[in-house]
Amino acid sequence: MAARPVPRSEVPQSPGPPVPTRYADVARVLLRVLVLNLAVAAAKIAFGYASGAISILSDGFHSLTDGAANVVGLVGVQAARQPPDADHPYGHRKYETVAAAGVTVFLLLVVVEVLRNAANRLTGRAVPHEIGVASFVVMIATVLVNLWVIRYESKEAERLGSELLLADATQTRGDVWTSATVIAALVGARLGLPILDPLAALVVAGFISYSGFQIARATTGILSDRIVIADADLERVVMSVPGVLGCHHIRTRGSTDHVFLDLHVWLPPAMPLTDAHALSHVVKDRLMARYPQIADAVIHIEPPPTGAG
Repeated sequence: MAARPVPRSEVPQSPGPPVPTRYADVARVLLRVLVLNLAVAAAKIAFGYASGAISILSDGFHSLTDGAANVVGLVGVQAARQPPDADHPYGHRKYETVAAAGVTVFLLLVVVEVLRNAANRLTGRAVPHEIGVASFVVMIATVLVNLWVIRYESKEAERLGSELLLADATQTRGDVWTSATVIAALVGARLGLPILDPLAALVVAGFISYSGFQIARATTGILSDRIVIADADLERVVMSVPGVLGCHHIRTRGSTDHVFLDLHVWLPPAMPLTDAHALSHVVKDRLMARYPQIADAVIHIEPPPTGAG
């Protein structure tokens, strides 16, 4: 006798797709951070040129690329918010991930600039300048701004489930460490060790490179369709539905907040097609209720292999 499928009304229904305001919220956060990044970059670059401290100048270029990355992010969000169409049936969500990956390009450019300035100082092609108290004031003020940006952007990234905002917050966290290194170098230069200024610039390049690696690792995982939800966790949910004999070929892809899932479920061979179809919807509903980040799930129904069940 075929197992009776659980009525769909007995299973909590999954929430609808993310509200349209999500992308507007992400864009609003990026705009606010962009204004702060440009202000910080302008202060560091202007003072770096005026004082001749290449560590401050290098850090200023880093902040400037932060602003450029924000612009790339805004473009990516605008593309990602477009609804699915004939050419993009899965939607445009990955454009946000592509924008996050674009941040690494700007990080690479700034590493090259930092290394060039440090090499000029170490080889004597650039003359060291005296470090004044104003240098410390500028750097400490910009560190405080960046600390606020990290807290604000990380909180919004978690609330909105945005890897773009998380990538940007990660990059800003690297800014704080590089700025701390610059401040330490300025102290050394003030005490009569000017070589610490270009050496700090090299350390800055290392921090920037590591930030780029972290962002690249996260975004390439999404773009290469790395698994998002563990198969075992999904299997437990599927097997909690009465009438299901088993499942296999579980596949997930996408970002942590926007997942696409497909899997095969084993149902009794004698079960009428209409009942099997209804039961597959129960499986889908239960999965999407347990994992609201699942944007869509495709359930294939088939009899169990010989000897299974």
